[in-house]
Amino acid sequence: MTHDARPLFRAWMVVGLLWVVALLNYLDRVMLTTMRESLVTAIPMTDAEFGLLTSVFLWVYGVLSPFAGYLADRFSRSRVIILSLLVWSVLTWITGHAKTFEQLLVARALMGISEATYIPAALALIADYHRGGTRSLATGVHMTGISVGAGLGGMGGWLAQLYGWNYAFILFGGIGTAYAVLLMFVLRDAPREDVATSATAAPVEKVNFFEALVSLFSQKTFYLMLGYWGLLGMVGWAVVGWMPTYLKEHFHLSQGEAGFSATGYLYAATLLGLLIGGVWADRWSRTNHRARILVPVIGLCLAAPAVFIMAKTSVLAIAIVGLMLYGLGRNFTDANMMPVLCLVADPRYRATGYGVLNLFSCIVGGVSLYAGGVLRDAHVNVNNLFMWSAASILVCAALMFLVKPRHVEAGK
Repeated sequence: MTHDARPLFRAWMVVGLLWVVALLNYLDRVMLTTMRESLVTAIPMTDAEFGLLTSVFLWVYGVLSPFAGYLADRFSRSRVIILSLLVWSVLTWITGHAKTFEQLLVARALMGISEATYIPAALALIADYHRGGTRSLATGVHMTGISVGAGLGGMGGWLAQLYGWNYAFILFGGIGTAYAVLLMFVLRDAPREDVATSATAAPVEKVNFFEALVSLFSQKTFYLMLGYWGLLGMVGWAVVGWMPTYLKEHFHLSQGEAGFSATGYLYAATLLGLLIGGVWADRWSRTNHRARILVPVIGLCLAAPAVFIMAKTSVLAIAIVGLMLYGLGRNFTDANMMPVLCLVADPRYRATGYGVLNLFSCIVGGVSLYAGGVLRDAHVNVNNLFMWSAASILVCAALMFLVKPRHVEAGK
């Protein structure tokens, strides 16, 4: 193996190691929602209490995301990732031994704390290893782990039906704990000399949380990204949260058929979008310094009419095609959000910046889910929610188009 190949192999090995962590991150958080019947039978609770188990996770996760990002900027990114995986895996295992609703609620809240530290640290570590020509693809490949993990969340319901609700938590909690121990020996931060080769890299120094916030919010561009990520989060939660209901009611599908159609086709298109968006942005960035910005814009210009057509058609096949085009174009963003942040934020505060974006997205996404329920209670057709979503996607495209890079990429 040549001298030039060794760093590239190490960089992609890190992506592979983190792909498994990303899968466990979403699998552990999602599988509870797929075993409602088994869980409620074992631990009686109201529908509101069952919903609270997911809501408390989202609230804690969102509120702590900025500080979690700061930890990854302040300390070793790899150590933060390993500790996060270890803690949430142990908590997943503990969840499987809960006997009361209150114990479940506390475990889910604590899991929100531990899982919040993962994504900002992981994306920042990938950005440290992958500069210039592979950054978007590496980010996209990592994000496919999230999609696969979310898709496999259905295993929770299947395992609960066969072995009881707590079996999946004990199983995957144990797997995550063992994997965290393995990562202690193989996962490392990017060597300082590698990070220093970036023309934008600042000298290695301790960072301050409030200085990080001041640096981020002193830039008009960051406000554009905040609005973009928040509004796109609102659209994403609206589509994911209400698509099964729309397909069931509009096309007279069974609950199972609607659920599979709303998730299976979307996740397949999501995986494709992450890879295409990553490869395209990496290659185009060699000749256009705005490529990582423009690829998400183009993707959203594809997603907006797809959602509009999906809302207006009376043909199921066309609605499915629209849903897949939305998933394809929408996920050009996920492959490029951290790379775009690298173009506009101080390199010392990348993880903190992503944490702030996550906070806003979680808050706005939660509001959108609640607002959708209120509108449904007021007998507002789901079609109208999707029409609003299509318009919002175009606003997102305009916001991203206005983003201007402040740093020049190295490693092209």
